[in-house]
Amino acid sequence: MSALNIAILDMYDNAPNEGMRCILQLIRKVEQETQIRLADQTFNVRAGEPLPGLEFDVYISTGGPGSPLPSPDDWERHYFGLIDRIFEHNRTQRRKKYLFLICHSFQLVSRHMNLGILSKRRSTSFGIFPILKNELGHHEPFFDALPDPFYVVDSRDYQLTQPNWKRIEHLGAKVLCLEKDRPHIPLERAIMAIRFTNEIFGTQFHPEADGDGMLRYFQKEEKRQQVIAGHGEDKYNEMVEHLRDPDKIELTESVILPHFLRQAIRGLIPVETYMERG
Repeated sequence: MSALNIAILDMYDNAPNEGMRCILQLIRKVEQETQIRLADQTFNVRAGEPLPGLEFDVYISTGGPGSPLPSPDDWERHYFGLIDRIFEHNRTQRRKKYLFLICHSFQLVSRHMNLGILSKRRSTSFGIFPILKNELGHHEPFFDALPDPFYVVDSRDYQLTQPNWKRIEHLGAKVLCLEKDRPHIPLERAIMAIRFTNEIFGTQFHPEADGDGMLRYFQKEEKRQQVIAGHGEDKYNEMVEHLRDPDKIELTESVILPHFLRQAIRGLIPVETYMERG
């Protein structure tokens, strides 16, 4: 069986999370669907573990807690070194590396590449929200099967706003969607997804979140009380309702990250050996 090697860059800093479970679950689903072996290895980036080199085919860099603002920690320097090597490799080599950046990782790399202003939000964005495609977003293949707006899990204390259009155009990147419009609030709308290159994609939301698993997680009494204490019972009830709706989080989870993995398979596995059954 043909195989791809996937490096999961774990940015959770040993904090409890659902993201890793969701990512691994999606990898297994696409592996079963395509009959292409997807061999994954996890690297605990912020714990100071040695990072991978360019021996992997696909890199998925996760969300995580804490601040994405500049840090003196060595892990950040090593992390950006790897990111820079992936971009440089793709500029000079025929066989590309594929990279997906989720939330915290998206913020870090966008700051590193000077694509906008990264700042702390006035209040935490937490819940399930509609995301609006812009003109380029309507032509983005990863979004083809999603309505406008589509719904995402959003959980962040920081935000990327005020796109640096000169830098974005120089890199050939594309801003694809923004957070929901709030006409009564005079604040910049955060950039929610960027296609950095043909092989590199990032979102400021969590496309890996699964409706059923997240619903079970938030229905645990301890987590339920935690959400209500922090965000109110109305927010909790709204979130549970959205998680039960198959046209919201379940749909987004089934489209974006699986589409990225299929794109990598099509780009890296000879077409005569690639037998997609989906």
